[in-house]
Amino acid sequence: MLKHRGFPSRLSGTDFQFLIRRANPKGATPLVARRRHADRRPEDRRADLAFMAALWEHFGEAEFVRGNLDAGRLGWLFGREVIAAEDPFDPESYDARLRIDVPVARLAFPEVFR
Repeated sequence: MLKHRGFPSRLSGTDFQFLIRRANPKGATPLVARRRHADRRPEDRRADLAFMAALWEHFGEAEFVRGNLDAGRLGWLFGREVIAAEDPFDPESYDARLRIDVPVARLAFPEVFR
């Protein structure tokens, strides 16, 4: 499992995790697109914004390996702002390649792309 050095491990001052420490011996948690409802808590929205900002700062428009990025946090963006960069895509692989769908991400998180 690739560890993303320099990537923030969590949202400062909260328990919202961005990275995992070690690989699960049973395999990676599958990436599943999670629906974001309009009535989500402000803390959840702030975590999504901070995670997208970290992804953009760390990777930009380049493809990246899932590695030790947290599956739960990725799930809130997966299938919309973060998409598969390979076909076939294995959602249960730490080596899965992803990329930011910049036009969609700009609409969802305009604060990040100023």
